[in-house]
Amino acid sequence: MIKKKVPLRKCTGCQQMKEKKELIRVVRTDEDQYYIDLTGKMSGRGAYICKSIECFEKAFKSKGLERSFKATIPKDIYEKLKSELILDE
Repeated sequence: MIKKKVPLRKCTGCQQMKEKKELIRVVRTDEDQYYIDLTGKMSGRGAYICKSIECFEKAFKSKGLERSFKATIPKDIYEKLKSELILDE
């Protein structure tokens, strides 16, 4: 029986490697637009964050998403991400 390889990604908050399914993806498109990609299939540069408010706060404080994209992230993306995390809990 062949084992299927599970894709791993690093959380920008806690810096731990986790399965891609366990994380939320933030995407920057070619037009420098930012989106929260819940499907994980949107085209563009992606950064990942755990589905916990603690990791969100760590990433916000340490500017983990901004480091991943090498650009400033609009405030509305942080607000959408926080509301998404609050709804999940």
